[in-house]
Amino acid sequence: MLGKVFKAYDVRATYPKPLSKKLAWQIGYGTAQYLLESAVEEGHDEPMMRHIVVGRDMRTSSPELSEALMTGMRDFGASVIDVGLVDTPFIYFAINHLGCCGGVQTTASHNPANYNGFKISKIAAKPVGMTSGLADIRRLAAMAAADKIVPAGGRLEVRDVWDAYREHVRAFLDPQLVDGSRTIKVAIDASNGMAGTMVPKVFQEGEPVRGLQIVPINFDNSTGEFVHEPNPLVEANLAQVREAVVREGCQAGLCFDGDADRCMVVDERGEPIGCDLVTAWLAQRMLQRETGSRIVYDLRSSHSLPEMVSEAGGTPVKSRVGHVFMKEMLRAENAIFGGELSGHFYFRDNFNADSGAIAFACVISALAESEEPMSSLIAPARRYAQSGEINFETEDKEMALDDLKRAYPTAQIDDLDGITVVADGWWCNVRPSNTEPLLRLNLEGPDAETVDRLVDEVSQHLGTRVAH
Repeated sequence: MLGKVFKAYDVRATYPKPLSKKLAWQIGYGTAQYLLESAVEEGHDEPMMRHIVVGRDMRTSSPELSEALMTGMRDFGASVIDVGLVDTPFIYFAINHLGCCGGVQTTASHNPANYNGFKISKIAAKPVGMTSGLADIRRLAAMAAADKIVPAGGRLEVRDVWDAYREHVRAFLDPQLVDGSRTIKVAIDASNGMAGTMVPKVFQEGEPVRGLQIVPINFDNSTGEFVHEPNPLVEANLAQVREAVVREGCQAGLCFDGDADRCMVVDERGEPIGCDLVTAWLAQRMLQRETGSRIVYDLRSSHSLPEMVSEAGGTPVKSRVGHVFMKEMLRAENAIFGGELSGHFYFRDNFNADSGAIAFACVISALAESEEPMSSLIAPARRYAQSGEINFETEDKEMALDDLKRAYPTAQIDDLDGITVVADGWWCNVRPSNTEPLLRLNLEGPDAETVDRLVDEVSQHLGTRVAH
């Protein structure tokens, strides 16, 4: 069963089969062993390095799975700090704030309500993926059996860290918003997920952010069900926030995914903005404060992004797709900021981790610093036409990629992640899916007509196009 729940970057599956309480206990036991032994190997012997932070999202299965996970951890001998119902970036913060050896969020992110899983991080909130520890955890979990061990009796502590988290996120806000000298009205669709808890606790409780007016949509997460799929990358899921922005006269709108680590932005007209364009816009603001800094970007991003970073005096750094690679690159390059097409935004001053809450704070702060509408602020990034991601079914992904290379012998070919073809006036990236017989195409050109023509041309080498 373990083989069915471990994915490339996390643990995720339907509940209760194959992801059951029994498997959650095994995963907890294996995770504790891996995290504690990793801390020792890295030379950490501080008492807190035997502590693991655990949180959960609002799914109805999360309390049971989280409890079984923590029991497995404690049975191995780890001390567990239960931070309760939180967004995933909260865990990244808590690991660093409390100085623990790692942490786990019980969540299935944007998947339907019958799914659940675990996102695992180690020291300093470094991600644990299949090539960076998850395979070891799967191996250790497979050897763990509750009826064959003597429980080590690790401690359990319930702790509220919201005050510290609130202070951390608000440090990214423009002071004009905090004191109310500038007001921004924004619609937020929490997708019945953890943003429905995070947004009020961070931005409205304690001393409210005076300059922030929120039009709330789908903030109720008490049932664990979703009005719409909690995936903001699907345009249909933006319908409510788009309508609310126009109806309520908001300057912008945001839609969060289920665990609130990702978000999509729409402008004052309700028009969605690609996350690569949001990255380019926010990067310019950050480079005004730290000229010459590095900005990491997902290689599928519009070429307008690295161009604008360079124009602002920064250094663009291209990364493979995926939070594991983005975080590693941010850390290795000492970059101040990074962004992915998927809606993950990464911050050096957030332990090189992604945060939906901080991305929201940066978006509204950038709006507060300008008198222009968001559509005008984003306009300079709309230099090229984009295809969006198009999927193709193919039985032999490697053969299809080789065929594509041969079709463009004079183009520049980059093998960093799948293949990127850079030709005269256009480029495309084709990446194989980790789990399905699919190739994913992103193509950019000077105008929509050229992009449509080139998509048809490139498609001949990639297999059968999958309808949306």
